[in-house]
Amino acid sequence: MAYKNGNYTAFYVSEPFSESNLGASATRDFNSYNMLRAWKAADGTFPFNDSHNKTYNVRDGSDWEKTLKPRLRERLNNSKNIILFLSSYTKNSKALREEINYGIGTKGLPVIVVYPEYKNKSDIIDCKTNTIKDEIRKLWGKIPDFRDLMAEVPTIHLPYKKELIRRALTDTDFMVNSKGNDSIYFYKC
Repeated sequence: MAYKNGNYTAFYVSEPFSESNLGASATRDFNSYNMLRAWKAADGTFPFNDSHNKTYNVRDGSDWEKTLKPRLRERLNNSKNIILFLSSYTKNSKALREEINYGIGTKGLPVIVVYPEYKNKSDIIDCKTNTIKDEIRKLWGKIPDFRDLMAEVPTIHLPYKKELIRRALTDTDFMVNSKGNDSIYFYKC
């Protein structure tokens, strides 16, 4: 098996892409991805290894079949997991469907789901029953392919908290070459 050391980050970017100078940067989920990059830049020990940096960048107007789709797949092929940003702003885009279907369905990559609008474990789970809250489960329906495939790989659900993200990124159960049992996980209160 090939050595896979990247973290592939999946997030919603509107389609067609914005014609403004900001492009993808104007999208909220993209800003969450940028924060991972900032954490890494400020702290070299933060265990984020950006798979998007491993291939040439693409322009917003690039051809889907000839450029974008092959580039997504190349990045996923060299990744050990997927970090998925899922928020109330997320939409079921062509790119997200491709990333989920290829990353989970074909490559079997574990998924670290980060909810940028939630800051605490108790926002994600009901601490009394140790179950994921209904409002979080409803977000899964924003990307039906993810909702339907996530139990086929180890998938952990986290609030947008740096130390919990760090913990998940270093957890070998959420890396393709050493992954744990296929199931849905969260860190208890």
